Amino acid sequence: MSAPYDTTQPERSAIEAIAGTTVLDFGTNWCGYCRAAEPLIDEAMAGAGGARHLKVEDGPGRTLGRAFRIKLWPTVVVLKDGQEVARVVRPVSADEVRMALAQAGAA
Repeated sequence: MSAPYDTTQPERSAIEAIAGTTVLDFGTNWCGYCRAAEPLIDEAMAGAGGARHLKVEDGPGRTLGRAFRIKLWPTVVVLKDGQEVARVVRPVSADEVRMALAQAGAA
C-alpha cells in the first residue's frame, strides 16, 4: 500500500524544476476511484526505475490541481524534466500507466 495523498501543495515552479521523470498522482484519500486505481498505479510505478511518485491531494482551492487542469480523480500526470508528456485519467489497468511512463522513458 502506498502513502496517502499529501495535503501539502508544492508550487508549480518547484515541480517544473525537477529533473528526470516525475509522476503526479492527483486524487483524495476518500475517493473510491482513487482507492481502486491505487494498486494499479503502484504496480506500474514498481517498474518505473527512478521515477518520482508524488501523491497530491486535489480539491477546491488546491492550486496545483488547477494549474494542471485536473477534472477527474485520479489523474496521473507524467512529467519529464518538468514538462508534461502524458496523462491517464481514472486508469483501469497498470498497462495504461506503464504506457504513459514509457512516453517519459521510464518504463
